[in-house]
Amino acid sequence: MQIRHDPDADVLIVVLRDVPPVAAVGERGEVIISYGEDSEPVSVEFLNASVRQLVRAGEISVTLQGQPAA
Repeated sequence: MQIRHDPDADVLIVVLRDVPPVAAVGERGEVIISYGEDSEPVSVEFLNASVRQLVRAGEISVTLQGQPAA
């Protein structure tokens, strides 16, 4: 998974899988979800990310949590 911010377009992009998208759907709240050939999500884009205070200039913090080992 990759998370990046394009400051010129002010888009926060979460890439879930490294496959080319074949379709995209605009959702409420300025969110675009792209899908692969298998109809599974490929990426999620958040438009106007800094205006919506999803990111601050030069600062992205990500916390990923896995399930505890059994």
